[in-house]
Amino acid sequence: MKNNYIKPSILPGFMELLPNDQAIFNDIVNKITNIYENNGCLAIDTPIIEKSSVLLAKSGGETEKQVYRFEKGKNDLSLRFDLTVPFARYVVQHYNDLVFPFKKYQLGKVYRGERNQRGRYREFYQLDIDVIGKDKLSAYNDAWVISLASKAFRSIGLDDYKFKISNRKILKGVLSQLQIVDVQEVITLIDKYDKIGKDNFNDSLRDIVGDEKSSYLTNLLNFKGSNEILLDKLINLNIQNEFFSEGLDELKKVVSTLKILGVKDNEFEVDLKIIRGLDYYTGSVFETFLIGNEQFGSICSGGRYDNLAENYTNNILPGVGISIGLTRLFFVLKEIGFIDRYNIKSSSDYLIIPIGDTLEYSGKVMSDLNEKGYNVSIYFEDDSLKKKLSYANKLNINNVIFIGESEVDNNEIKIKNMISGEEKFINYKDL
Repeated sequence: MKNNYIKPSILPGFMELLPNDQAIFNDIVNKITNIYENNGCLAIDTPIIEKSSVLLAKSGGETEKQVYRFEKGKNDLSLRFDLTVPFARYVVQHYNDLVFPFKKYQLGKVYRGERNQRGRYREFYQLDIDVIGKDKLSAYNDAWVISLASKAFRSIGLDDYKFKISNRKILKGVLSQLQIVDVQEVITLIDKYDKIGKDNFNDSLRDIVGDEKSSYLTNLLNFKGSNEILLDKLINLNIQNEFFSEGLDELKKVVSTLKILGVKDNEFEVDLKIIRGLDYYTGSVFETFLIGNEQFGSICSGGRYDNLAENYTNNILPGVGISIGLTRLFFVLKEIGFIDRYNIKSSSDYLIIPIGDTLEYSGKVMSDLNEKGYNVSIYFEDDSLKKKLSYANKLNINNVIFIGESEVDNNEIKIKNMISGEEKFINYKDL
């Protein structure tokens, strides 16, 4: 008789990991959050489900199309599509209880109904840091969040990355100087530059703004040279525009501050094609790519948002943040072999194998080792010794403790090192 079992599977665009990979993922999270905590960031959390009226107050276009939205009774609800918008709501709601400038980090799952493709997820972890100010917030903070992301990557042993930074005000000023009418259409096109390729971009840009203005913009967007030379080139454009001047001043401040905060010259570059697709960014914007693996796209991004809370309050709450897409990052690191080389400690320091009627003594040994800070487990099953040792090997447990009746009588334990094969008898209190 055939059993009609349901095939176990998950939806496309979702990730789940086997225990070893999950342990590596958790280790990466712990190292990064330790960096954030050691640099003055406070932990917060927000609900996965928000009121649609709150979550979508400032969204539109592609962002709103990707939101998972549903009704429950009379409530119009949405799953959060990032952590920044809920954070703006959080700050306004708890305004009187926070100390400004408020620096926080948050780890949480977010949801976007993106077209399913390799390396792109509909449910994924983000790990954000944000700084939000009361009435004002210095551009130094824009550099500070990038510097923390740099420290975070170094903490997990990653070094082949590059932050690409720009400022939206610069492009806005240039487009104004050129008297371009279809500003949003041009900005959307620039944001798609890497996806559609140089030739398609140039053709589309000419269709929108004409040959002369298109040539001016493409030369500016594709400038090759050092950060200092590009900044000088922007200064020499002599564009008399408030947005352009503000954006250029802010960008120069970010570049100089990054060096002060220990970000190396080869870790970042100014790239005017960086514009960010989300609608709420107003100034500095940044994306991060793995050198030699740019085809995977950005693994960390963010920017300045000066007006994000305007739909919730009259208070002026400018902010800046940067977000690591952890699920996507993990996928990319696995693809390039980084995870295979990642060193992580076993989840257990010792595996206790009771032999005969020694469970009570084994329990005492485990409790004593736990109190000393060791990770210990007991093998309870009545299996062959070969199977028990194979279990330890598969879990990368380097030390096995055997406890038979003679060990109990002598108040000792027998330890076997699974790497060297060395065995010795000691008093367990001497560990």
